Amino acid sequence: MKVENLEPKALWNNFVALNAIPRASKKETQVIKFMLAFGKQLGLETIKDHVGNVVIKKPATEGMKDKQTVILQSHLDMVHQKNSDTDFDFDREGIKMYVDGDWVKARGTTLGADNGIGVATIMAILAASDLVHPTIEALFTIDEETGMTGAKELDPSNLSGKILLNLDTEEDTELTIGCAGGIDTTTTYHYHTHPVAKNSTAFQISIKGLIGGHSGMDIHKGRANANKLMNRLLYNGNKVLDLQLASVEGGSLRNAIPRESVAVVAVSGNQKKAFLSFIADFTEVIKAEYHAIEPFMKITAEETVLPAEVLEKEEYMEIINTLYAVPNGVFRMSPEIPGLVEASSNLAKVIIKDGEFITLSLQRSSVESTKEDVAIAVGAAFENMGCKVNSSGDYPGWKPNAASEILSLMRSLYKVNFKTEPNVNACHAGLECGILGAHLSEMDMISFGPNIHGAHSPDERVQISSVNKFWNYLLKVLEEIPAR
Repeated sequence: MKVENLEPKALWNNFVALNAIPRASKKETQVIKFMLAFGKQLGLETIKDHVGNVVIKKPATEGMKDKQTVILQSHLDMVHQKNSDTDFDFDREGIKMYVDGDWVKARGTTLGADNGIGVATIMAILAASDLVHPTIEALFTIDEETGMTGAKELDPSNLSGKILLNLDTEEDTELTIGCAGGIDTTTTYHYHTHPVAKNSTAFQISIKGLIGGHSGMDIHKGRANANKLMNRLLYNGNKVLDLQLASVEGGSLRNAIPRESVAVVAVSGNQKKAFLSFIADFTEVIKAEYHAIEPFMKITAEETVLPAEVLEKEEYMEIINTLYAVPNGVFRMSPEIPGLVEASSNLAKVIIKDGEFITLSLQRSSVESTKEDVAIAVGAAFENMGCKVNSSGDYPGWKPNAASEILSLMRSLYKVNFKTEPNVNACHAGLECGILGAHLSEMDMISFGPNIHGAHSPDERVQISSVNKFWNYLLKVLEEIPAR
């Protein structure tokens, strides 16, 4: 079955149209143009603010004009990730989707269900002539995934609603009423090199096939971080061999747990056999540790062209010792909300190449003080070896409001429609609600969505039956919005 033939057809057809457009964070020109054309074609008031956010307004249907205005909000950008063996140009190609049982997936790339399903859902409501709903203000923000600049620079004068439904969470049993804030840490260091030793053999070491995933929602699941694994290999290898390090390239986006890392090393001719033996032993140990979590992990070492230069030994040791010391993963669990990660860090990217050592990481926390604490801990490790440390992209968390009126309504409707209680929670992902709430005073907010697994990785998939559940539930909520 084709994706466009799934039900509800209006939603899935919009998702297909959206996924035909390249829409990486900070490269949203095409998708902004697409959304403006969509709103204007419907004859609806359509606005683009100074930063690129799009607002489309639709009047209430008959009998709903006295109801409160609802802001439906999703972000236009998506995470662009692909498998290393996938030939795909995100700047020019649309996502290649297919149906696999009860799931929609992409071929070797991220799917864009985060947050494309939310966008497509709002589009279907805007275009429908047979639905019951109050006045709708559809807010499509940009650059959520790499800085939330759309939410940060929002022009609030374009919006009047006091209820905001954020369609950007990934479990259909959950109603989210709080989230973590975040801060980016970038470090740089210029290292020295010298000529590779004569009679050396070079190897390219690759760590691939890791699950990866969302650095907020999946950080507590114990998945391997390719950058930390590669550093562990280089550290332990140097204890038993005279490794010469030429380069490392691992990871990609700050909000994705790194799935791959590649390093080039050299060993003297008489250590070649010992090196390969070490790789085999290391692989066996790591696979035993992660056998229940990382079934597709591959660690390989293949001979390659001998590099001209390698790092000076002292700086090699400084770098791998620093990377070993850098906090990664869960930093602190919430003492107030059982099972919630309060603070974490993701060592997302490590580059050692052409005389520069660069790292990118993302620290998250639902508490501002522990967000600062984990960012300081990460930065301090790099500062100790003389790296330049830069913090940027700071955004606040979203404090839960258990007395929320929209929460009470949605909890009641969930129980009536699905004969069970929803899971009301806060999440460790960085939703835009905290930032939007700072712009829009007295806003009553909630976030929900269908089942999306593997977000921010090429394993991303969205459940078809869950999308149908989510759609029908949202329509019920819109029908029952309270009066002004």
